[in-house]
Amino acid sequence: MTLGLAPAPSRDADGDRQVIGAIVGVQLAASLGFYAVMAHVVAHMREDLGLLAATIGLVLGVRMVVQYALFLPVGAVTDLLGATRMGALACVLRAGGFALLGTAGGVIGLLSAAVLLGVGGALFHPAAQSLLAGVAPARRARGFAAYVMTGQIAAVAGPPAGLVLLSGGLASAVAFGLPGGFGLLAAAAAAAWTVAAVLFVMLHRQRRDLPSPAGAREVAGGVTAVLRDRAFLRFAVACAPSLLLADATVTVIPLTGFGPAASTMFFCLSATAAASIQPWCAAGDRARRPWALRTGLLCAGAGYVLLVPLGGGRLTCLLIAATLNGLAKGVVQPSIFQTTVRYAPPARIGAYLGVAAFLSGMVAFAGGLAVGRLFDAGDAGATTALVGLVLLGALSAAACGRSSRSGQLSMLSESVTSR
Repeated sequence: MTLGLAPAPSRDADGDRQVIGAIVGVQLAASLGFYAVMAHVVAHMREDLGLLAATIGLVLGVRMVVQYALFLPVGAVTDLLGATRMGALACVLRAGGFALLGTAGGVIGLLSAAVLLGVGGALFHPAAQSLLAGVAPARRARGFAAYVMTGQIAAVAGPPAGLVLLSGGLASAVAFGLPGGFGLLAAAAAAAWTVAAVLFVMLHRQRRDLPSPAGAREVAGGVTAVLRDRAFLRFAVACAPSLLLADATVTVIPLTGFGPAASTMFFCLSATAAASIQPWCAAGDRARRPWALRTGLLCAGAGYVLLVPLGGGRLTCLLIAATLNGLAKGVVQPSIFQTTVRYAPPARIGAYLGVAAFLSGMVAFAGGLAVGRLFDAGDAGATTALVGLVLLGALSAAACGRSSRSGQLSMLSESVTSR
């Protein structure tokens, strides 16, 4: 049975531009809302609500686990129901999650908000990337580069924008009847995700995606089809540590003794580097080349060497590590996307993206727990964690090189057989 729902590569330049423009607009609104809140939510839970660190970790962990676990089936569901429908639903759920986050006064409300945010995130990424995968190959690299660049710009602009709303939000909160500055910030994030939902709806009306009558059996069939693709699975497993290598800095930077100002500088510089390299990645479709992914993974691992607390010159090391981390994210993300699209049949793009995201999310979750435990063990444990991340980057790069060669041989074999 042919699903035919993930869009085949389009040859309509105007249609492709509409898709890319809409998804970039969605990314801008959604990412600004997300980063503006998430940069300040821990302080809100700690200072405004008086929660213990363990409870805060539980709330944040629930969002991550829900989002990563749902990536496995959601990609196939996206293929069945249409990417624009799933994108609009994702944005509505996240808007509701942020609205609840701003009004929740206890653990139950916060956990409910975390679940909504996690489900919305699981729906959002396969939907947006499936739409970009459906444009013509000549425009796909530039479209995805614009998508990544917009997200990284929002990562830089979002936290300061959130701080402005928090610092000046008390008077406005009273006027609008919101519970304090964080309530206003969360409401603004909900409004931004509502705008993103509207953009998805407008794109849906232009595209007229029709849902498939198939049900749960076809969802399982989509996942099963991906799991039978051994060449892709080797690639997905090989690059699964990429998310951990990119995001472990959120835990590592504060725990290695850098204060809020230095941490903010690290993340802003990293996001700027990731955005700046996107034109280079898109030119000549460099992100599709196997060496680009390997280089990105090596850079991601190498940055952690510079964070080992050895004494003087720490600020210089931090700046270099931030640049390496940003360049790695800027190269690895489009490389994985382009390679996944190359492996996936048009009707299974969402399923392939979902399986890849699920694997990387599970590795990031387990690896994050391991890194935290090692840092709790003292200086020796912290050094072990950092060296382990360096080695993981090198091993992942080597594994991606082997999977790339075997995948090329497999595709060549299939091509010869088909003749």
